[in-house]
Amino acid sequence: MPVDFDQLIDRRQNNSYKWDIAENELPMWVADMDFETAPAVTKALEKRISQGAFGYNTVPPEFFESIQNWWWKKHQFKPATDAMMFCTGVVPAISSIVRKMTKVDDQIVLITPVYNIFFNSILNNQRQVLASEMTYQDGRYGIDYLDLEKKLVDPKTTMLIFCNPHNPIGKVWDKSTLAKIGELCLLNDVLILSDEIHCDLTHPEFSYTPMAAISKEIAQQTITCWAPTKAFNLAGLQTSVIYVQNPELFQLVHRGINTDEVAEPNTFAIQAAMAAFDEGGDWLEELKRYLTGNRRSLNQFIHDKLPEIKIISSEATYLAWLDCSRITNDSKMLADFLRKETGLILSAGDIFGGNGRQFLRWNYACPQIRLADGLDRFYQGIEKFKQNSLS
Repeated sequence: MPVDFDQLIDRRQNNSYKWDIAENELPMWVADMDFETAPAVTKALEKRISQGAFGYNTVPPEFFESIQNWWWKKHQFKPATDAMMFCTGVVPAISSIVRKMTKVDDQIVLITPVYNIFFNSILNNQRQVLASEMTYQDGRYGIDYLDLEKKLVDPKTTMLIFCNPHNPIGKVWDKSTLAKIGELCLLNDVLILSDEIHCDLTHPEFSYTPMAAISKEIAQQTITCWAPTKAFNLAGLQTSVIYVQNPELFQLVHRGINTDEVAEPNTFAIQAAMAAFDEGGDWLEELKRYLTGNRRSLNQFIHDKLPEIKIISSEATYLAWLDCSRITNDSKMLADFLRKETGLILSAGDIFGGNGRQFLRWNYACPQIRLADGLDRFYQGIEKFKQNSLS
């Protein structure tokens, strides 16, 4: 049955992190979609609610089998079920792993610009961020291998937190890039923590490869975090899986998430994830087709109406990365201006590090009529910002 992604859902007044804003504002920042999730997920949750009791929960073997089947069917990678463990989310997993697998004052490498919460997971745990900034030329990003190697060689460096596909630039790393990064980490005995939460939002013409699929040796040095939460819009249900092939690392990570009390599911986490992976495939394909249309509309509008702004060509996610450097190098000031003048809320790129100061991040996972509203606000706001800059 076709899904109505054009349906406008009113998410105000329900404690929504994204929509707890002023009446005239339009949020297009946080990676949270404005669509109903897959009907199979809703049906599974309704069944669970009908039981009427919401006590403590376990993680059944079927949960890990569901994940194994999905990755094999969708990504041609068959993760071992005994190498998986449940966690309440990718961010809790990352923070716990940082605490357990590194020491205070250790250096942890980030390839920037990158998801801003990585910085928090490092700094809040008294570790040091060691940023390796990507190259950027003609609207394309690349790995600065000389700089990355320099950072990994440093004896104080013990971990690389990697993002595949990459947020915010939407890059799906190819096998040769993954192999080169993995080999550098092996050579320098640096642990790889790979956040792959956006993998199921890879655009149709591209192919995602898990870091752990590159080689047996790299897999032994890699901890991977997966979740259905971005692709199926389930972030509020707090469900994810950590995949660790190395038995010694597995035991350490398992002990860490249990010590941190982030290893037990809530009443709906398991049912929602299994329904998504077991029965949500067709819904996800429809979603990706709809997002393709939104992405096309966003690109065309910017190209026609605001040629000073360049959208970086993406390969995954529903997040557009907009280069505003021909207008300003202070994206925070621009984002604040847009919100004040038009109500449109976008993410200022400075929080992602690297050259993010000249970028805005736009979440276009919403009904087309809402996207059109956002584009109109964006055009009006940018024109007014340019006029103010000239005056």
